[in-house]
Amino acid sequence: MMYTLVRSMPLRQLLIEQLPALIVSIVIAEMFYKFHSFTLETIAFLATWFVVDALLKVVMQAVGQHKPNP
Repeated sequence: MMYTLVRSMPLRQLLIEQLPALIVSIVIAEMFYKFHSFTLETIAFLATWFVVDALLKVVMQAVGQHKPNP
């Protein structure tokens, strides 16, 4: 799945759309996830990345719809 994500998006789009969500997810995981299990922490990190990415997309769409027309 990760390979498909990286291959299907141009680098610029990947950096603009996924990098902020990835960084926020890493920070959240480092600060809060202490399950003492690599597997559980990885699953929680990936779930967090998914949720953060979805939230960012909703916010960006809402902001994009409220831009004043020139």
